[in-house]
Amino acid sequence: MVTTLLIAVIALAIIFDFINGFHDAANSIATIVSTKVLSPLSAVIWAAFFNFIALFIFPLHVADTIAKTVDATAISLTVVAAGLLAAITWNLFTWFFGIPSSSSHTLIGGFAGAAIAHAGFDVVRYSKVMPTVYFIVLAPLIGMIVSYAISIITMHLCKRSNPSKVDKIFRRLQLVSAAAYSLGHGGNDAQKVMGIIGAALIAQQVIPSMEELPLWVPVACHAAIAIGTMFGGWKIVKTMGQKVTKLSPFEGFAAESAGALTLFATANLGIPVSTTHTITGSIMGAGITKRISAVRWGVTINIIWAWVLTIPVSALLAALFYWVMSLFA
Repeated sequence: MVTTLLIAVIALAIIFDFINGFHDAANSIATIVSTKVLSPLSAVIWAAFFNFIALFIFPLHVADTIAKTVDATAISLTVVAAGLLAAITWNLFTWFFGIPSSSSHTLIGGFAGAAIAHAGFDVVRYSKVMPTVYFIVLAPLIGMIVSYAISIITMHLCKRSNPSKVDKIFRRLQLVSAAAYSLGHGGNDAQKVMGIIGAALIAQQVIPSMEELPLWVPVACHAAIAIGTMFGGWKIVKTMGQKVTKLSPFEGFAAESAGALTLFATANLGIPVSTTHTITGSIMGAGITKRISAVRWGVTINIIWAWVLTIPVSALLAALFYWVMSLFA
């Protein structure tokens, strides 16, 4: 049954999706802006376009995983609303301080935290949650290794080439790698909000299952994240593109390609990973091909602390929101 509260929850989910695009714009454009291949405006338009057309490329495996993070019997509109409010709060907090935290993890933590406050720890489906927890470590590690490997291979292939010619080639290739990464970002992150909206629709018996998710949901989610990307979270762009390590077009291409390959693989496996973690690891992998000290490890450690804290803090915030909302229910 469609109610005013359901409409409000869907609106809240779309707002989170917009903020997700705004917050995570850095993931898609930091490398291509820092290497000056595209201007900031051109970069966000480029990224937003590919964020949106990911709608037509990826099956909804990640959305299905998110919708099933919590047992269906424990899902209510209050639970979903509390989880979204916690995720929005953490995203805005980390954006304000320029910290590239994970929108994916804050959403999962918020959803699980609100459900636990509602019905206890047994309602969380750990078989769905644990792969995401594992990939807090695995996503940046895989991104780093793949990026390092791409960098070493391409350096070997180009070692006898004219440096200015190589730079020109990789400036063009970086357009392709940035587009691929933005596709992976859209296919991963937009689906997480689809899963939340799908869970709310199932809880209200509007649809029987995620297989019956109406078309307007993925269209609205991809549109919201694309529009959010166009606004760009410039504080985080600066952290990702300049403070972790200094990138050349060649290194930007390697980082984006590694990130895209990681996101394509996890999206098809239905594993909700952090695009922030993935691109950060990929940037580090490209940076260490020069020397270990080329990566500013002090900045990286601060980022890792945000990764560690995101899920538990979001869960606690969501529980608090749930208890407050329950007083007025």
